Amino acid sequence: MEPVLSVEDLSVRISGLHILQGVSFTVAPTGVTVLLGRNGVGKTTTLRAIVGLTPPTGEVRGTIRMGAQSLLARPTHRLVRGGLGYVPEDRCVFAGLTVAENLRLAERRGTTPAYDKVFALFPELDRRGRQRAGSLSGGQQQMLAIGRVLLNDNRLLLVDEPTKGLAPKVVTEVAEVLERVAESVPVLLVEQNLAVVRRLARDAVVLAAGKVAWTGDAHELLLETALTKSLLGVGSAEVSTPSARSELASPAVARKDQL
Repeated sequence: MEPVLSVEDLSVRISGLHILQGVSFTVAPTGVTVLLGRNGVGKTTTLRAIVGLTPPTGEVRGTIRMGAQSLLARPTHRLVRGGLGYVPEDRCVFAGLTVAENLRLAERRGTTPAYDKVFALFPELDRRGRQRAGSLSGGQQQMLAIGRVLLNDNRLLLVDEPTKGLAPKVVTEVAEVLERVAESVPVLLVEQNLAVVRRLARDAVVLAAGKVAWTGDAHELLLETALTKSLLGVGSAEVSTPSARSELASPAVARKDQL
């Protein structure tokens, strides 16, 4: 199957820093592809470049395609209308508006918003429709951020660290929702919680120092103790069922068939 998203030789410079240096990967048309890496390697920068939110002073080069459509140089609102959904790391809810008003602002012209679907996934949003978003808990704000995107039909969802800072119970709820969503819409997910990654992801792309260091099966990656320690900074106690395969031979790009 053709990928829903293709990123080729993506380079991003912001304020003189060369954050992404020739990043290339694809996102499958089904399931969850996870973008992994230590803090500061460019995961959020990658998502922002895809959705056209690199700062105006930044420089973006390379190729980004959703299907046959080029995404670079197109304004964000047009990308969203074309079916690219984005849930940012900082949620970006309108604190002074109610939950219902936040949702209403996300409606796209000419379409029927899927309130029934959103409220079925997040009943809390229905109950708190008149409550100001700024008074919600972090978990409830995350539900609202995801719910806004799910009001509309999407060809691809970009979701940036949806469980960051959330209580364990809410982490489980968010993971369950993303699992259900991914049954019908492909997802490119940035996530540090490896339990969530293990549950959701089929494919993995690992960034290191602004470059792609590994691509392949997400579950195979999590079984490689030495590899996850090297690329993600997690030890065997944090990754279940480590295998006895050899360590990554080179810091350069490696695929699972090279291990």
